Amino acid sequence: MLSFLEEEGVSAALLDKVARFREKYPSQLPDLVPNPGFCYYGREVWEYALTTLLCGKNLLLTGGKATGKNVLAENLAMVFGRPAWNVSFHVNIDAAGLVGMDTFADNRVQFRPGPVYQCAVHGGFGILDEINMAKNEALAVLHSALDFRHVLDVPGYESIPMAPCTRFIATMNYGYNGTRELNEALLSRFVVIRMPVVSPENLERLIMQHYPALRKKYRRQFGQLFFDLQKKCEGGEISTKALDLRGLLDALDLMAEGVPAGPALDMGITNKTFDEYEQSLIRDVTAARISGKLTRKELFDQ
Repeated sequence: MLSFLEEEGVSAALLDKVARFREKYPSQLPDLVPNPGFCYYGREVWEYALTTLLCGKNLLLTGGKATGKNVLAENLAMVFGRPAWNVSFHVNIDAAGLVGMDTFADNRVQFRPGPVYQCAVHGGFGILDEINMAKNEALAVLHSALDFRHVLDVPGYESIPMAPCTRFIATMNYGYNGTRELNEALLSRFVVIRMPVVSPENLERLIMQHYPALRKKYRRQFGQLFFDLQKKCEGGEISTKALDLRGLLDALDLMAEGVPAGPALDMGITNKTFDEYEQSLIRDVTAARISGKLTRKELFDQ
C-alpha cells in the first residue's frame, strides 16, 4: 500500500511519518488489519486524511454515493497497520452494542467487549459507517470515546484510557432514509473531508487495476457508463439505486466468468431498482454504451 501511495504522488515526508507511526505502534493483532480489495485513488484526499490521522484527530468522510468513503477508511487502517473494527449504525445499535455488555459464560458473568472498547484497548481504527443513523444512546458513547480526554467510560466498570494510536473514521451520506443531521457536539470532535466524485481517469485506472485483460476501448466505455448513469440521477430521471460502482464491478466479474454483457449489467445494476419503467431507462443508457450481446471473448484479451 505504501508503494501504491508513492505511485499516487503522496508526499514522501508524509509517508515517512506513517512509517515511523507503524514502527512506534506495531500491531498486536495483524489478522485484524484490513486487506481491502480496492485502492482509493486521489492524491489530495490521501494527503489530507493521512495528515489528519497523524495529528491524532478523528476523521469524518462525507459525500454522495460511490465516492469511496468506506474504501478509503479501510485503506487508511491498512496503511497505518492498525486492526479495524467496523460499526454499521442502525436503530438497534445502542451503548451496549458499542462498548460491550455482561454475558454469562463458563458458569459466570463475564464482560463481552464491543467494538469501541476493542479499539480503545488495542489501539484500533474504528470505522463508523453511516454515523448519522446513530440513535441518541449510541451518540452518548461516541461523545465520550471521541472526547479530548481519550478515556472510555464503561458502565459498571472503571473508565479505561484509550491507546494513543486509537482513531475513529466515520462516514455519512445525506438523504438516506433514517439519516439526520449530526449535532454540533459530535461534529466538533471530527475533522471533515468532503469526498469528491471519482474522476474519469481514476475510474479507468480502477477498472484497469482489477481487469487488466479488459480491452482499452471497453474500459473507457464502462467508465463512461457510470457517468451517464450519474447524470441521469442528478437530473432526477432515475433513482440513485442504479448509481452503484460496486454493482458495475460485480457485472464485470460476471462478464469475466462468461456471462454476456446484457444479463451481467442487469444483475449488477438494472435489477437493483424494481420499477419497470426505471429499468427500461437504465437499459437504454447501458445499451448506448455497451452492447448486451458482447461476450467474454469480445471484451477481454485473454
